[in-house]
Amino acid sequence: MFSFLLVVQILVSVSIIALVMLQQGKGADMGAGFGAGASGTVFGARGSGSFFTRATGILAAVFFINCLLIASPLIRDREKSADTLADQIEQQAVQQQEAEQVNAVVEALEATDEVMETVVIESDIPDVPAVEPEPVVAPEKSDLPE
Repeated sequence: MFSFLLVVQILVSVSIIALVMLQQGKGADMGAGFGAGASGTVFGARGSGSFFTRATGILAAVFFINCLLIASPLIRDREKSADTLADQIEQQAVQQQEAEQVNAVVEALEATDEVMETVVIESDIPDVPAVEPEPVVAPEKSDLPE
């Protein structure tokens, strides 16, 4: 809706500029009154002035109403609009706190890894060969008490 109103605003603005440029100045009315050739126009001697004046007035009214609609917060898309400055600051603070917590956990893990490496390096435990466990043999029936 906002984009549509913005396009209408641009079109109305250009139309007002064109209408104002097509209108005759106030000094031209004097020459038209004495038959300076303005009576041979498409709109007649006085018709062009009133037509352009009315069209300019209507477009000016549309321009101002459209300005009010564009400025209205009810028209703007709430999803696309940015959050307020306070909301943005709050989001940044939360993100910074989360980043600090993650950094603290990473530092703690790195310190733990360093301690574990020093413990393993400093220990003089000889390598013990892996011993396979002996298979468990089920006792025979004769060995069981009756």
